[in-house]
Amino acid sequence: MEKTQTEEIDLIEIFYALKRRLLLILAAGLLCGCLSCIYAKVFITPTYTSTSSILVLSKETTLTSIADLQLGTQLTKDYQVLIKSTSVVEKVIQNLGLDMSVAALKNCISISNPADTRVLYLSVTHSDAALAAAIVNELSNVASDYVGDKMEVIPPKVIEVGEIPTSKTAPNVTRYAFMGLLLGIVVCCGIIALIVIMDDTIKSEDDIARYLELPTLATVPDRKDYIGDQKNGKKLKAAQNKKLSQKGVPPQKNSIPQKSGMPQSNHGPQNGSAQQKGDASWNKK
Repeated sequence: MEKTQTEEIDLIEIFYALKRRLLLILAAGLLCGCLSCIYAKVFITPTYTSTSSILVLSKETTLTSIADLQLGTQLTKDYQVLIKSTSVVEKVIQNLGLDMSVAALKNCISISNPADTRVLYLSVTHSDAALAAAIVNELSNVASDYVGDKMEVIPPKVIEVGEIPTSKTAPNVTRYAFMGLLLGIVVCCGIIALIVIMDDTIKSEDDIARYLELPTLATVPDRKDYIGDQKNGKKLKAAQNKKLSQKGVPPQKNSIPQKSGMPQSNHGPQNGSAQQKGDASWNKK
């Protein structure tokens, strides 16, 4: 029971600690978001994607039977493997004179097949938009000839050629900024929560009972406000004396207040003058 209560108190302390440092958390999130944007724009090379599409046919005439439709759907799975084969990729590199390895070009190629269709979408992603379009179009032509020759079937028809993309595919600056914002907020909250959990210093009477399991006998009031008022009073007095000295008026001295009911002292210059008057009256007599 005591353990559960302690966990609830810790959660409350963490919540209030996060609430007190809300501006710091937001500032950390904004800072990480800005840094993520700068990283995405400066250090990441933008890439462009060009896409072409081919249609898989099982015969030249129009498909009329269910068997032909099923055969065309099955052929698309074989074509996806053959299009990215080493022979096709090497032929594309040779025709375009690319300074790329087979593995590097394979990583740039992606093939997708929408469900229940005989259409294959070939996509090439590259840092050069014009080169991406050239590669995907050459890939479609080479793959069509290669598949028709090796499988001894009707070559797939290119129904859409790839165009030069005008917008970059990556990096997504908005996504990087959002991820940086979340990362900054989460990391800052985690650090604050860790500081609160690891902090076992005594700050109140409740902390004494929690950590030391001892009762509090007495408390000493904090006099920082009194010390601060005294310092402020001395600074104000020094400023006033400085102004008076500039005007030619002698600075004021600190006078000691006298308590009510106490007789004033008779010692001083006035006491001496009274004594002189008494001596003069005695000589006259």
